[in-house]
Amino acid sequence: MTKPRGFEFWRSTLKCARYVVAPMVDQSELAWRLLSRRHGAELCYTPMLHAQVFVRDANYRRENLYNEVSQEDRPLITQFCANDPEVFIQAALLAQDYCDAIDLNLGCPQMIAKRGHYGVFLQDEWDLLEKMIKLADEKLSVPITCKIRVFPEIEKTVKYAKMLEKAGCQLLTVHGRTKDQKGALTGIASWKHIKAVQEAVSIPVFANGNIQHLSDVQRCMEETGVQGVMSAEGNLHNPSLFEGCSPPVWEMAEEYLEVVQKHPPCSLSYVRAHLFKLWHHTLQIHQDLREELAKAKNIAGITEVNRQLKHRCQEEMAKEESEWNQTGLPFPHWICQPYIRPAPKDPSTENGQKAQETKAVSVKRPLEDNDGSNDSLSKNKQKKKARNPHKNFCPELKPKYIKCEQCGNPKGNKCVFNLCRGCCKRKAFKEVADCPSHGLRFKTKALRQCNSDTSSGLTNKKPSCQIDLSSAVHDQQPLA
Repeated sequence: MTKPRGFEFWRSTLKCARYVVAPMVDQSELAWRLLSRRHGAELCYTPMLHAQVFVRDANYRRENLYNEVSQEDRPLITQFCANDPEVFIQAALLAQDYCDAIDLNLGCPQMIAKRGHYGVFLQDEWDLLEKMIKLADEKLSVPITCKIRVFPEIEKTVKYAKMLEKAGCQLLTVHGRTKDQKGALTGIASWKHIKAVQEAVSIPVFANGNIQHLSDVQRCMEETGVQGVMSAEGNLHNPSLFEGCSPPVWEMAEEYLEVVQKHPPCSLSYVRAHLFKLWHHTLQIHQDLREELAKAKNIAGITEVNRQLKHRCQEEMAKEESEWNQTGLPFPHWICQPYIRPAPKDPSTENGQKAQETKAVSVKRPLEDNDGSNDSLSKNKQKKKARNPHKNFCPELKPKYIKCEQCGNPKGNKCVFNLCRGCCKRKAFKEVADCPSHGLRFKTKALRQCNSDTSSGLTNKKPSCQIDLSSAVHDQQPLA
C-alpha cells in the first residue's frame, strides 16, 4: 500500500489538523498530550527523542514510546534528533508502528544540540539533510516531516524549505525565529518568513512562534495561509489555549494529575515541571508553595500543594479587586495565561533614561587567559587553585577526550577496545575477553572456572574450559 503524501497525508491521516502541540523535551509526554487533546489540540508530537539512544537502549524505547500507546493519542508524530542517516533510519523503523509520521528535529537551538551536533545546528549541512530525508522517504512506511527554524534572509529560508520538500519531506513546520533567537534574545517570530515558505512549497506547512491565545492562532493562519499552528510555551502555560478559554490554574492541575494517575508511569520530574509552568504567576505571589512543590515526593504530595494553592487563591478572590490586582497581568494571577519574557535591557540605558557616558557598562567576565592567572579566574576556580596550585585551568591545555567508536561518549584512556565502559562491557562479555582499564575480567574468570573444574576431577562432564577463547585474544597489556 502506498503511503499518503503531502496534502493527502494531512487530510486523511492527520484529519486536517490545525491546532498542534509542539514536541518539547520531557514536556509533551502522554499525560500532557491527552490533557491538551481534551481541550482542543488536534495533533500532538512526542518529546524530542535521541535517535542513537533510541536504537541502542530498549529501556529508553519502552519509557518514551512503547509504554505510551493509547488509542486516544492519535494522530501522533514521533520526533527524533539525529545527524547520521543510518542511525536515524534505524530509530525511525523501530518507532514507525507506534505513530503516524516521523519528524526530524532541525529547530532545537539549545547548547546541548550544539554539542551533540543536531537540531538547528544542521541547517547549513544541506547534503547531509537531503540524504537523511531521502533515505527516510524511501525506507519508512509512514511519511517523514521536518521542523525548522528560519535563516535571517527570507530567500535562503525559502530555498532551504524547497530543498527539504524535494528530498521527500511531506509536511514542514516553520518556527519563525533564527537559531540565535533564544533565551533572553527570543524576540518576535517572523510570520513573513513563514508566509514566504508556505507560498513557495506544495506541501502542508505549520507555523510556530508568537502563539499565546486562540486569537493569535486565527490571526497567524490568516496572515500566513498555513494549514495549522503549533504551540509550545503557550500550551504549557494554558493547555486550554486551543479552546479559547482561560480556566483557573488549579483546575488544570487537578485534571492533569487525574490523567497522570490514569496513565502511569509518568516521571515526577515531568509533573513538577508542568505545574511550575502552570502556576508560574501564582508562585510569584505564594513563593513558599514553590518550595513545597519542589519537595513533594509523590503525586499525593503534589495534590496537597495544589489544594493549598486553590484555597489561598479562593480566599483572594473573595477580597476587593484592588487588593489582589497588583501584578500588572491581563488576568488575575490564578488564571491560566502566557508568560511574556521581558525584553533584554539596553546596557546604555538605566531606569529608562540615557546613562552617563562616563558610567562603565557592565560586561561579562572574559574567558580565562591562557596562563590561568588568578585575576582572570572566577572566585570558585580561584579557591580550587589555592587548594591545588598545580591544577591546570587553561582551556587549550586541557586534555581532549577521544570518543568511543560505538556511542560517541568519552572512551576509556587505556581500553583495549577503544570504547567507553558500557560498550566495552558488552563487547568483553560477548567475546569472553579482559579489559584491565575498565576492570573487566571475563576471560580470567572463565580460565579460573576451567582450572577449578579440572582440579575437581570433573572428568565425566564437559569442562567449562572448552569454551572458545580464540575470539578473546587481543593485543592487550598483561594482567596484574
